[in-house]
Amino acid sequence: MSRDIATEVADDGVATLTLSRPERRNALSIKLRNEITEQLDGWATDPAVRAVVLTGAGSTFCAGFDLDEFAQADLAPSIKDSSHRYHLAVWNFPKPLLAAINGAAVAGGLDLCVLCDFRIASGDATFGHPEIKFGAPPLFTPLQWIVGVGAARELCLTGRRIDVNEAMRIGLVNRVTEPARLLDDALAMARTITDAPQAALECTKRYLISSPSATFEQAFAVEHDAVFDEFLRGPVGPRTTP
Repeated sequence: MSRDIATEVADDGVATLTLSRPERRNALSIKLRNEITEQLDGWATDPAVRAVVLTGAGSTFCAGFDLDEFAQADLAPSIKDSSHRYHLAVWNFPKPLLAAINGAAVAGGLDLCVLCDFRIASGDATFGHPEIKFGAPPLFTPLQWIVGVGAARELCLTGRRIDVNEAMRIGLVNRVTEPARLLDDALAMARTITDAPQAALECTKRYLISSPSATFEQAFAVEHDAVFDEFLRGPVGPRTTP
């Protein structure tokens, strides 16, 4: 069976994980989430991997969850389970994880890049939480840790899309580069990280993860698990006001 991710590990220990469903704008299906989880779990203990760059194939970083699956009620348990494991695998990955954002990162795609340690974006990248318009509350807590409560509330409640300049202004992205240079610049940035001893990097990453971990776990149970329990009771689709 073909994989929905592409991976490469360079001799210097910088690995690349590419979401590879460009025909679906790299939408996060159950299969894709499971593959990301399994790959990161494997790399977590692989001494050949020192840092990871995560990006998308084609012109989109990630368009969020695959909504076709939400229309199938029998998939609800698999959707929730795969999503739970995937989010925690990204958040708890013990090595530096850099998002190279090519094009749109929206809904679950915005969550994915937010859960990485930092973000470098191409000049045509866009960001947003449009799922609020379809009745799905966004994941708020990790976003507000990065951009602050005010900006996070606005993005989550309005669902509006922002361009890379605004993303840079509010601190959502750390650096902007030309689309043609995105991956090269992201890899170069990852290599500057791996100049440090691996033990120091992993110790620092443990601190970064653990310092707000209790708050994250409590918030995640409400913002993710409880939302899925409620949201999966009905089909995904535009809501109308009588």
